[in-house]
Amino acid sequence: MSEPADGEALLAVPGIEVAAVAAGIRKPDRLDLTLLRLAPAATCAAVFTRNAFQAAPVVLARRHLQAGPPRALLINTGYANAGTGPEGAEVAATLCAAAGKALDVPAAAVLPFSTGVIGESLPTGPVLAALPGLVAALRPDGWARAAQAICTTDTRPKAISRRVRIGGYEATITGIAKGAGMIRPDMATMLAFIGTDLAIAPGPLAELLRETVDRSFNRITVDGDTSTNDAVCLVASGAGPALSPAAGDDWARFGEALQAVCLHLAQAIVRDGEGATRFVEIVVEDAADAREARAVADAIAHSPLVKTACFAGDPNWGRILAAVGRAGVEGLDISRVRLWLDEVVVVTGGGRDPAYREADGQRVCAQSAYTIRVALGRGTAAVAVWTCDLSYDYVRINADYRT
Repeated sequence: MSEPADGEALLAVPGIEVAAVAAGIRKPDRLDLTLLRLAPAATCAAVFTRNAFQAAPVVLARRHLQAGPPRALLINTGYANAGTGPEGAEVAATLCAAAGKALDVPAAAVLPFSTGVIGESLPTGPVLAALPGLVAALRPDGWARAAQAICTTDTRPKAISRRVRIGGYEATITGIAKGAGMIRPDMATMLAFIGTDLAIAPGPLAELLRETVDRSFNRITVDGDTSTNDAVCLVASGAGPALSPAAGDDWARFGEALQAVCLHLAQAIVRDGEGATRFVEIVVEDAADAREARAVADAIAHSPLVKTACFAGDPNWGRILAAVGRAGVEGLDISRVRLWLDEVVVVTGGGRDPAYREADGQRVCAQSAYTIRVALGRGTAAVAVWTCDLSYDYVRINADYRT
């Protein structure tokens, strides 16, 4: 498997054409409307937000995905079309119908995705006016422009390509994502679109995507919020050879490559967290089971006190222990809990390790990336999640988001 490429070096995926234009949906002269046209043989799988307050495009995309194989993905930024009631549903349906007509496919073959301000109407005029130019701009190598066009508060696009050899064929995987704030598992305020040229049946494709998302996008958090519009979409264009779980090693090899792509995109979202200055991996090990490990990791990752200490470069391990203690682990024996900052032993026996020196902790926490590792002393299960600090700029960005 080759190393990832990004930016302008993103690899085209045979069977998928991509275009992005500035439609003026919310801000002039900004790329904000994206279209992916899929080959007739393409299959598609998607996972969506578990937030009960789901946006109109999420509801419609679910319905269209169940109706049959999609032929296009239509994505806008600027307005989320969430909290817009019956009008929002009508807008989403109108745009799918218009895109379908422009592409000569049924409206139900178009999956809509939106991101941006919640609770404000998505204007159809700019989108409808831009559709002819958008269709005309479709090209295999349009992924880099699309990565820019799906951004909102992101400071940079998130994108990656990989090649993976399946039998005698070198398959391509290219993915793009957006997200910087309102990020937590199940899922984050994020959109991600991943394409491969292999032919994979819808059932195995959906199962593989769910497994991969659980080990990547559902293990990141910036601020503990989850949005109304989140989605990850995986397209197998069918331009290349068929692949199924029966392929054994080839299926596993493709799964590993897909996992690497999704993990790269997920961690890129955390690294670009609104106002973030530090990338923090949180590992909880020696737990009784994975659910327990995840509860402790999430308690640490979501703690504003831990995250503000990270911003300050302060090895305030007391805040970490407090988060461990409120994670709901029944019968936790604090005398068995151990804590590290990278390789530095901070806590043993439920208290400060005798050899720990504050200067060592400060050295670790001054880095732009480091690991908080906690061992519970209860079993063999382990989980990792990824988060960032909480800075002054996070408050500024979100206070000014609608102005």
